[in-house]
Amino acid sequence: MLNTLSYPTNSDAKMLSRASMKDFLDAKVDQYNQKNFIENDPIVIPHQFSLKQDIEIMGFWAAILAWGQRVTIINKSNQLIRLMDGAPYDFIKNHQPHDLKRFIGFKHRTFNDTDTLYFIEFFKQHYQQYNTLEDAFYPSENLEWDGEQTLNHFRKTFFALDDFPHRTQKHVSSPLQKSTCKRLNMFLRWMVRADDAGVDFGIWKRLKPASLICPCDVHVDRVARRLGLINRKQTDWQTAVELTHRLREFDAVDPVKYDFALFGLGVEEKF
Repeated sequence: MLNTLSYPTNSDAKMLSRASMKDFLDAKVDQYNQKNFIENDPIVIPHQFSLKQDIEIMGFWAAILAWGQRVTIINKSNQLIRLMDGAPYDFIKNHQPHDLKRFIGFKHRTFNDTDTLYFIEFFKQHYQQYNTLEDAFYPSENLEWDGEQTLNHFRKTFFALDDFPHRTQKHVSSPLQKSTCKRLNMFLRWMVRADDAGVDFGIWKRLKPASLICPCDVHVDRVARRLGLINRKQTDWQTAVELTHRLREFDAVDPVKYDFALFGLGVEEKF
């Protein structure tokens, strides 16, 4: 059995029994699915709030901005919070046109003020009709969709406003674009997963944790390949699906909990 201090080599990983691999990954989930993980991760942004809509708005925004250094992602997300007077949902509902001038010049890598203003307009129109952002992922409460259908529908909904800026489309992807959809899958993990660790929120109930797709960034991809969990040569939507399928062998009810293990191994332990 592997313990939390012993790592399989590339060749060893493919020879590990399923039980040994599960033991290794479960130990890493326990290690990283802890509240002390929150402080240095973008999930710290929605954890500043207790109101559901604030959690949704800033969780979504922090997830979309989540590329690059985590410190910078957190700082830029906090800047957005300050620009919204510390109350995102209230600002979205009640801002006046002149209030939007303060966002001119906001930028994180290729995400700029044009993208920011569209996000604000989308949120404003959405919350005028619905009480939760979860409704943007589903056309009907009666549907039981998987993660792929949910993400494809959300992107269509998100860009349904008139005269949306085409440049903003690159920031919100979907499986139809063959993207891994790492940021949106991470956001869904935050909103859907629920356990006793207190990291993920579990405030959305329509999509089941078993249907989630594991966020697949460069760190998760590298570690998963080393452990023999990915065989596909390229990294795209089908890669994320393949990885999640393998993770379901270890926990069919909550496969994306292993995101904690793979990400922690990759970022914290440079595995």
